[in-house]
Formats: sequence, structure tokens, C-alpha cells
Amino acid sequence: MIDLHFWPTPNGWKITIMLEETGLPYRLVPVDISAGEQLTPAFLALSPNGRMPAIVDPDGPGGAPISVFETGAILQYLGDKTGRFYPAERRARSLVEQWLFWQCAGLGPMVGQAAHFNYQKDKIPYAIERYTNEARRLYGVMDRRLGEADYLGGDYSIADIATWPWTRGYKMLGIDLAEFPNLQAWFKRVGAREAVVKGAAIGKDDFARRQKQMLSKEDAR
Repeated sequence: MIDLHFWPTPNGWKITIMLEETGLPYRLVPVDISAGEQLTPAFLALSPNGRMPAIVDPDGPGGAPISVFETGAILQYLGDKTGRFYPAERRARSLVEQWLFWQCAGLGPMVGQAAHFNYQKDKIPYAIERYTNEARRLYGVMDRRLGEADYLGGDYSIADIATWPWTRGYKMLGIDLAEFPNLQAWFKRVGAREAVVKGAAIGKDDFARRQKQMLSKEDAR
């Protein structure tokens, strides 16, 4: 039973989706980031950067427990553990890794910044324009790639699992997916998978409620 230290965010959903896809048994260990639980000594021992998610696998390499933090590393670990969604052949693996790291270093941070500045009551037009434009550019990068293949790494992989949760907020950014027909088709294709539906639904209502609360607090300022 893998312990997933989790809170419902796009990064958290990457791992619930992967665990649902692989069928590995897991237990959710809530990390309430609104209460600062990601900064407790116990959690920092698992994730030194103070960011969730993190996993603890009691049946790690050699049968010894292992903890893993950072979503890209977690997805790679689970892919290796199960032999699924992370190809062993070096050329195919390299392609998947390129798109995985593209998401972790590019799409996620830029969409996150765009969302942050769009939520502020006291708008900073330069910041909103900068990060929203960069998010739109990255959507275009995806759209071109998905005009060449059905999935980012060729076959469905951890690259798609990492990227899909970070595309769900396109409406909030004022982006119309119809501008990106290949991305739109991929978004629907991945989103229709049973494991994605289940994994992405975990805590979704709580996430939406927190977003509304955040907006209400900004309106009250």
C-alpha cells in the first residue's frame, strides 16, 4: 500500500491518475496546504522543498521502503515499478522524458503563475499578460506536437498524465481550446480514460470550493 501525501491540485492529480492507471493500491495522506502542513518537519523529511505530493512505498527497491518527492520523479518511479506508461526502449523513453520535463519546467509553472495573477483582485496587467501569453504559447507547442502523434510521447505515457491536469484550467485563463484543435482532441481523449476520470475527481469539489473562497477573499479586500 503506497502512501500518497496529497492535496487536490493539478500536481496531486498527476499522481492519483497514475496510481489509478497502474492499479497500484494506495492510501491518501492529506497534506492541507492551506493550513501549511507541507511545512511541518514530518513532511519536510519526505519532501525537502516543502511541496506536495510525495509518496512512500514500503516495497521499494530491494524490498526496502523509499520516499520520493517531485511529481516527475514520482511518475518515473511508478512507471519503472510497474513497467507501464514509461517505455524501457531508450529512444522512446527519451521522447517521453522530454515532454515530461517540458511540463514540469514549463507548462506547470507558467500556467500556475497565470492563474495566480488572474485570481488577484488588484490586477497587475503586465504579469497577467506575460504569463497568459506564455501559457497560450505553450498550448501552441502542444498543439503542433499533437498534430504529429495522438499522444505527447507517441503512445499514452507519463508525459500525458503529467500534462493533462495542467490543461484543465484553460477557461480560467480565458483560452478557448478551439484555437488548438489537436490539443482539444487530445484533452478529450485523455479525459475520457476511466482512470483519469477517477483520479482527477479525487478532491475536485474541495478544490473548486477553495478556489471560490480565494476569489471571495480577494473581492472582500
